[in-house]
Amino acid sequence: MESSSFGSTLQTTLSLKAAPLSLEQRSLFKGYDYSSGVWQFEAFGYVPHGTSGVCIMQVYGSSPNHATTLMLRVYNSSLTYYQSLVLIPNIYNRWFKVNVVHDVEGSNVKVYIDRVLMYEAIGRGGTSHYFKCGVYAE
Repeated sequence: MESSSFGSTLQTTLSLKAAPLSLEQRSLFKGYDYSSGVWQFEAFGYVPHGTSGVCIMQVYGSSPNHATTLMLRVYNSSLTYYQSLVLIPNIYNRWFKVNVVHDVEGSNVKVYIDRVLMYEAIGRGGTSHYFKCGVYAE
């Protein structure tokens, strides 16, 4: 995994293709913690056939009732927002580009897959946030 920072954009290449998959292959972008502004996460991902029940990306930090502002998960070949809303029904065995834009003051988070806005959600508050990516089970 490679990463670099450009202002408030964090870019990384994420491949979940490595075998065997460890349920703890992840990166915490500590040192890029933020509490205000508009921040973007950008990555290329690949989810191999058979991967299910895992989280691949998070915006960590929220109000006390939640731990995260966003979770992108994979269930039975589908890329989902948390556990229910399907963003991409068949994500297996292909490269895709994911962008997540978090506007802290605007209380808004947007998810783009392959440059197409797939979902927009209300933020979940909190005073400190950071990005996490990789494959891990909850």
